[in-house]
Amino acid sequence: MEQKIHQGRNVKRFREMLGIKQEALAFDLGNDWNQKKISVLEQKDVIEDNLLKQISNTLKIPVEAFQNFDEEQAVSFISNKFDNGAIGYQNNDNCTFNAIDKIVQLYDEKIALYERMLKEKDEMMVRLEKLINK
Repeated sequence: MEQKIHQGRNVKRFREMLGIKQEALAFDLGNDWNQKKISVLEQKDVIEDNLLKQISNTLKIPVEAFQNFDEEQAVSFISNKFDNGAIGYQNNDNCTFNAIDKIVQLYDEKIALYERMLKEKDEMMVRLEKLINK
C-alpha cells in the first residue's frame, strides 16, 4: 500500500525549517492571506498547483519538494544508509590498538628525540669552542 504524500504538512515542515512563521508566509503571499488561512492550508492533503507554485516562489523551494517529500521514506533512507555505515560515517568498534599504549609510545619517541637533540647541541657546542680556541 502506497502512502499518500501530505502536501500541506510538507509546506509546514519546510516553512518551519526556514524559521518562517505562518504570519510571515501569509504576508509574503499577499493581501488575501492571513495566519488562519495558512493554518488551514497546512492541513490540506493536496494543494492546488497554482497555489503550490506561489508558495514555492515565496519560500524559494521547488514545487517538487512539496509534492514528493515523504518523511517516512526520508527517515528510512537516512537510517538505512547511516546505521549500516554505507555512506560517509563508518562505525569502527574493533580498534586494533590500545590508545593508552599509543600515547605512551609517542611520549617515549618524543623523549628520545629530545635527548638526541640535546646530544647534538652538546656536540655542536664542543665544535664551536674548538673553532673559537684556534
